[in-house]
Amino acid sequence: MASNRFYNDSDPVETDEWLEAFASLVEREGPERARFILQTLNAHAQTHGVSLSRLNTPYLNTIPVDQQPNLPGDPYMERRIRSLIRWNALAMVMRANDNEDELGGHIATFASSATLYDVGFNHFFRAPDGENGGDLIYYQGHSAPGIYARSFLEGRISEEQLQGFRREVDGKGLASYPHPWLMPDYWQFPTVSMGLGPIQAIYQAHVMQYMINRELMPDQGRKVWAFLGDGEMDEPESLGAIALAGREKLDNLIFVINCNLQRLDGPVRGNGKIIQELESVFRGAGWNVIKVVWGRKWDPLLAQDSKGVLRHRMEECVDGEYQAFKTHGGAYTREHFFGKYPELREMVAGMSDEEVYQLNRGGHDPHKVYAAYARAMAHKGQPTVILAKTVKGYGTGTAEGVNKSHQIKKLDLESLKGFRDRFDMPFTDEELVKIPFYRPADHSPELRYLHETRQRLGGYLPVRKSGTVSLPVPELDSFAPILLGSERAISTTMAFVRILNVLVKMQGLGDRVVPIVPDEARTFGMEGMFRQLGIYSHVGQLYTPEDSEQMMFYKEDKKGRILEEGINEAGAMSAWMAAGSAYSVHDYPMIPFYIFYSMFGFQRIGDLAWAAGDIQAQGFLIGATSGRTTLNGEGLQHQDGHSHLLASTIPNCVAYDPCYGYELAVIVQDGLRRMYQQNERVFYYLTTMNENYPQPAMPPGVEEGIRRGLYLLKPASQGHSHEVNLLGSGAILREVEAAAELLFNVYGIRASVWSVTSFNELRKEALACEHWNHLHPLEEARIPWVSRQLRGAKGAIVAASDYMRIVAEQIRPFLPAGMPFITLGTDGFGRSDSREQLRAHFQVNRYFIAIAALNALADDGVVGRTLVQDAIERFGVNPEKPFAPLV
Repeated sequence: MASNRFYNDSDPVETDEWLEAFASLVEREGPERARFILQTLNAHAQTHGVSLSRLNTPYLNTIPVDQQPNLPGDPYMERRIRSLIRWNALAMVMRANDNEDELGGHIATFASSATLYDVGFNHFFRAPDGENGGDLIYYQGHSAPGIYARSFLEGRISEEQLQGFRREVDGKGLASYPHPWLMPDYWQFPTVSMGLGPIQAIYQAHVMQYMINRELMPDQGRKVWAFLGDGEMDEPESLGAIALAGREKLDNLIFVINCNLQRLDGPVRGNGKIIQELESVFRGAGWNVIKVVWGRKWDPLLAQDSKGVLRHRMEECVDGEYQAFKTHGGAYTREHFFGKYPELREMVAGMSDEEVYQLNRGGHDPHKVYAAYARAMAHKGQPTVILAKTVKGYGTGTAEGVNKSHQIKKLDLESLKGFRDRFDMPFTDEELVKIPFYRPADHSPELRYLHETRQRLGGYLPVRKSGTVSLPVPELDSFAPILLGSERAISTTMAFVRILNVLVKMQGLGDRVVPIVPDEARTFGMEGMFRQLGIYSHVGQLYTPEDSEQMMFYKEDKKGRILEEGINEAGAMSAWMAAGSAYSVHDYPMIPFYIFYSMFGFQRIGDLAWAAGDIQAQGFLIGATSGRTTLNGEGLQHQDGHSHLLASTIPNCVAYDPCYGYELAVIVQDGLRRMYQQNERVFYYLTTMNENYPQPAMPPGVEEGIRRGLYLLKPASQGHSHEVNLLGSGAILREVEAAAELLFNVYGIRASVWSVTSFNELRKEALACEHWNHLHPLEEARIPWVSRQLRGAKGAIVAASDYMRIVAEQIRPFLPAGMPFITLGTDGFGRSDSREQLRAHFQVNRYFIAIAALNALADDGVVGRTLVQDAIERFGVNPEKPFAPLV
């Protein structure tokens, strides 16, 4: 045991005695006894007011040199391949910007992480090969050029495609970032919206373990890898779910955080240490933490550090200083890092400034990275995070380590020459100006080695399987109890639960249904499923629930089917995305139903919903307790009047707002057919209500209209009086029906009542018809469904919903010419009150619908304005009340 090993130790002899005693304890009685003694001492120290941090280890590599395995393969050949990839990634971005289009791209991120990826591709990342499903990899979005560059060497991507980086419109180029929608056979997961990769990866591992525990697929030792940036970890989604991974003991999950100490504008933690900060956060959340801080060139210096002064200096420097050391070179590092203490200055006295500069960081040393990956693969019982220290813009000359490195798209000629020389590219100065791509001959040692390494690991990555498995979809009459209606008043949320109960019992389909709730199952009336299906827990149930004697007790089960994700909409949505992409990731389609408070859906998880569209997730999102006036008593931040507007922004989201249970049954059955039988890459958003009312039986012949978004629910009664068309959606359809009766009973005006199950779908189909007509002027014009249905209607049109007026306004351009159209909706903030009061406040109740109809008829010139005034007075409406959004 060397003495004086800790710098500024006031009594090194005593320290050595303690260390020798501890070493003897470990040797004689083993690590478990040693751990118990340390824990006991720590607890005892607390009682004496001596507190210790147990979450940080020294600013050194976690794996000591003597425990570091040898790097297999040919290190020289791997460096050569890595250099080729670096060059082509750089050339791709520079050529994309060598024009006036300013397409952009990123150089610095991949330059810092090339070794992290290369070691994985060469030794660890398994591709799906027919027997093993392969590993799932979330690539850091800004590193995409490097991934393309590797595929170029493999022959999977052509030089023409590299030349088309960020030129995607003609279908020949390459997506700017990982986008499965744009490259459906290549990218598995969308990750570039920073912070979404970590939470998606966690829940992907979670759902994988869920499927294994439910025996839906075998445990093949597959891993979920997520490559992240240290700056990215500031996003709430990046760290917000790591406790779940620790709690669930997801040892199939590996995070690799590229700690290049810089984000987009400057240092991540200029006044601190991001690696130490992240270590404490992840360790506290129950993760296995592996730090890869220093490369092999530091090993001899650390071995000489008998006084601990080097380790002391490493600890006291902050990241802002480490950034400057790399930026300003060897002489600066000698003076400002080693020069602070005489012992350090002496330690590097025999080294040149260039040798000081070449002291490498761990993330650029394949030997250190390999050791970390090997240990992560072998670790059991915990997820692993690897914190790898790198240099942003590594090898790029003037772009290396500078604050603006993230924005640099081109290198100056001298930096380009330096990059060429450093990575041994075979270009003359004249050739270099053209920034050529470079791929050795197919029979070259480099490409032979590259192909051999991937063949050993099952094939090439990234790759995305399209998924072709079709599932048996029930006929509509399977939902007969819902189609026949119910005199008993129930909500559409409860009707949905009944539909779900039918589905989970179906042979060949039910096992694939995944109910997902964020701690709201009782609110939605789903607690009956607790005992029936069980709540998934990786350890089962280790306690007797307090309600165990009740019929609907809280049952946790290792094979449970409900994913109850706590008060965590983002986590539940990520679980839904993982299950919704299982057809591709696992070649095993799952049918996820994520049921959430409508207001806490798209508004709270909008980025994830957009990513769900990109990943081509399939399944159902259920916006329960929806509507700005239907969810009474809750108030402004709970009442949803705009989720359908938000849903309309996602191209492959099919959104419906049904009023009756039979409408919901038709929509769910059709969604199952489109997604799981015809393999359309869409997902469904359905709003359901908590208002109880009788559920009528389905009228004959309305199925197509329900699917398309509009059907005639009640034709106008026969007669010669004036006629109007009333369109209602969701819960407000019932107010429309009441308004029709009011108009007839009070004013003798006949009204046709139309149920609008989806304004969104009506608009989409109408726009498609309009587009076709514009480009086929000699063909017979296509007529949108909404136009066809209403072209024979008589009288004005009034449309009302529990959503903002702009939702109904979507169909205005497609209505018969000259027909007055008035929309009613719930613009403005919600508030707490009774449904009756709320509908009066937002002016969407039967009285305002009737007044709007009379106004529309007056606009059409068929009734006088005095009739409108009469209705205002008769129904007790205050005409001076401000418009709801202004109140």
